[in-house]
Amino acid sequence: MSTTTELPAVVRQLRWEAAGVVSVELSDPDGKDLPPWQPGAHIELVLPTGIARQYSLCGSPDDRSAYRIGVLRERASRGGSEYVHSYLRPGQPVRIRPPRDNFGFSRARSYLFIAGGIGITPILPMVRQAQAWGAPWQLVYGGRHASSMAFLEELRDYEDRVFVYPENEVGLIPLDDWLGTPRDGTEVYACGPEPLLSAVEARTAHWRPGTLHLERFKARPKPAAEDTAVEVVCAQSDVAVTVPPGRSILSALEDAGVAVAASCREGICGTCETRVLEGVPDHRDDILSEEDRAAGDRMYVCVSRASTPRLVLDV
Repeated sequence: MSTTTELPAVVRQLRWEAAGVVSVELSDPDGKDLPPWQPGAHIELVLPTGIARQYSLCGSPDDRSAYRIGVLRERASRGGSEYVHSYLRPGQPVRIRPPRDNFGFSRARSYLFIAGGIGITPILPMVRQAQAWGAPWQLVYGGRHASSMAFLEELRDYEDRVFVYPENEVGLIPLDDWLGTPRDGTEVYACGPEPLLSAVEARTAHWRPGTLHLERFKARPKPAAEDTAVEVVCAQSDVAVTVPPGRSILSALEDAGVAVAASCREGICGTCETRVLEGVPDHRDDILSEEDRAAGDRMYVCVSRASTPRLVLDV
């Protein structure tokens, strides 16, 4: 059975990066190295209020002394970003859950990065890594106003490869220009608001399968599904539960005393990833690629169900 590990941390520094965006550096209270991570990873910040939110790491993986995250102030948020902006201060203790990587950044012949707003945060370390590898790359970065677009100063070193589109000055990113013609050997990594990601998906439909890599901050709206009851057998725990329609597998397992690490409960963070030993999952997450879904060997039990009457899970 799995649980969610939490580590102590302290706020080392806060810095304004743009209008409404603050970066937060977090370090170990005793000065120890933090767990390693790769470009595209995120951590979960557990605030003193008990609120836990996922934030992409935007510092350097080579610097294990601190993690850096960027937080957009969202007035309509559920309290996480508002607390960070209003109350978090240097020296304040917090807790973090270690890095998790759903993006899967890997070596390619060349890269096209697309970022919208705060979606620049997971892209920044990828840009630096691609540069270190000596791979050709370009970054397309859009936002409502230049003043609200974080980390522009850090990107000035790559001016010939970075294309900035403040919407109030030049309009939306011209995705047809960037994605109209597939590029052989180019991998596309994109992060930002849902309208941007949906548009990127639509315009890369004719690209080679597996070329596009996305990370969403919020779950996509999905049509209502007519669920049927499913029997879930927990191989490690020797527990079997019947999950009725309208209930998540995760909540049923929790009520049965089966510990499964979980966080977002929306199918976007990856914390509740669970191995499937038997049965066919009905994937409803916003993480897995089509190839991963077809493999059927893992699922996110907070939102996904089953296409078969019975599932055997490795929990």
